[in-house]
Amino acid sequence: MLLLAVGVFCRKKAILTPDGLAGIRSIVGNICLPVVLFNAFFTARYSSAMLLTFAAVYLGFGAALLAGFVLRRIAAPHERFFPFLLSSAEGGMLGYALYGVLTGEQSGFAVVDLGQTVFAYTIFLGTLTLVDGRKFTAQKLVHTIITNKCCIGMALGIVLGAAGVGGLVLSSPVGGIVNGAISAITAPTSALVLIIVGYELEFDPALLRPVAVTVLSRLLLMGGLLALVSFTIFSLIPYDPMMQIALMVLYVLPAPFIIPLFANVGDEGKYISTTLSVHTLCTVLLFAVIAIYRFL
Repeated sequence: MLLLAVGVFCRKKAILTPDGLAGIRSIVGNICLPVVLFNAFFTARYSSAMLLTFAAVYLGFGAALLAGFVLRRIAAPHERFFPFLLSSAEGGMLGYALYGVLTGEQSGFAVVDLGQTVFAYTIFLGTLTLVDGRKFTAQKLVHTIITNKCCIGMALGIVLGAAGVGGLVLSSPVGGIVNGAISAITAPTSALVLIIVGYELEFDPALLRPVAVTVLSRLLLMGGLLALVSFTIFSLIPYDPMMQIALMVLYVLPAPFIIPLFANVGDEGKYISTTLSVHTLCTVLLFAVIAIYRFL
């Protein structure tokens, strides 16, 4: 909450200009987050439990997207992007930062974020382009993935981590150097992300009803998914309190911030940004509850 307030303060006092914010965002998006994702999957423990979690999270967000299309009329006249504000999650810009604040490391969140990230860059993005009126092709999807630095970092981390290279490197004589270099890059990520989010918090009172309907719908839907996915996973594998924390963080996150980047939102831009801002505040409040649960 303090770092969000710092972001708001920087905007109100013009301490940080839009150009300055763009520079920070570029550093985070092109350097910090790709390294965070690489490190998270590079050091992750790969097992059948991870595959199970991947499937449960992926299918859960698919069901949420479908529910959004079924319920979209309740957000009229903003039903066009309503389904996308009910599905997927902002793991990259917010999830790893919040989980890192709670645990001091980020690889634990990678276990639950893998399904979300793959979903975001397949079904979510493909459906978004169709709704936006553009032709969706496998070629365009592949190009988007291979040119996105966060996807590259994640993919490289998965390949090397699953091959066992991560464990070998970190346990070798150069492990301390590698870990120190990665930590130096990733350490400021959480603070920078939260300052950016605070700076961009935006509210439009005229959109109160549809935004409230959208946020409440997502919170209820994500609460149901948290219960269902947790029950499914821990019915098949031993209960892991850290994985439970990661799932709780995942399902309190707002929808992905990439919606305006991949769709021509037009007049719906304010509705989307206001919804993301309001839900981000809800995320911070719910995160405080998760933090209390974590340290009880």
